[in-house]
Amino acid sequence: MPIYELKDKVALVTGAAKRIGRATAIALADAGANVIVHYNTSRDEAADLVAELEEKGVRAWMVQADFARPEEYGTLIQKAVGVAGSLDILVNNASIFPRETMDEVDFGSFNENMQVNAWAPFVFARSFAKELCRGKIINMVDSRITSTDWTHVGYIWSKHVINEMTRMMALAWAPDITVNAVAPGLILPPPGQDQSYIERLTNTVPLKKHGEPEDIARAIMFLLESDFITGQVIFVDGGRHLREFNVG
Repeated sequence: MPIYELKDKVALVTGAAKRIGRATAIALADAGANVIVHYNTSRDEAADLVAELEEKGVRAWMVQADFARPEEYGTLIQKAVGVAGSLDILVNNASIFPRETMDEVDFGSFNENMQVNAWAPFVFARSFAKELCRGKIINMVDSRITSTDWTHVGYIWSKHVINEMTRMMALAWAPDITVNAVAPGLILPPPGQDQSYIERLTNTVPLKKHGEPEDIARAIMFLLESDFITGQVIFVDGGRHLREFNVG
């Protein structure tokens, strides 16, 4: 029996139309939560997901915002409350993952990664804390925050930032809001790559396999169902962060 009952709670999941966001939205609905599906350009996939969630007997809504446009993402929490009437849970899942090395990263890509992967989630979390004054926030970081990622430099910098933000949010907004994070490892191939991309990398994982989006969703649900966990990061990576500690 979960300590924190999810039935009839309202959750906003950013980037919910696909991949890990979709699995998270389905897990929330299976637990009885009503779900606000955020999307940027994946309108058709978001609409299909809303229909699937409603078939489970919960309510679901769509909200659109481009995280590269402050005039759109700056009011996302207000939009979410406007369509659903309330909000109890925020899952900051959406992010970008551009491939770039130390030689290739520039100020523009640095800003883009920081805005989408760190600043926008912070804006949502701060609005959530100020306007709702209670609830639960989950941020998505990355298992390589214990080391680095030399082929996605701007991305991993932004994930280090949102990891530190998670700890500061947890302290700043206690006791009425819990803030935690999940750090996925080898789960899905990046956009443009097929399944063979991650199959080739399973030898870098101590458990010798890759995970699934549902593994991330289960970790999120564990954090949401507790009233006595805050400021934590759960690594869901088959132990890969242990092998990569201080290696990169």
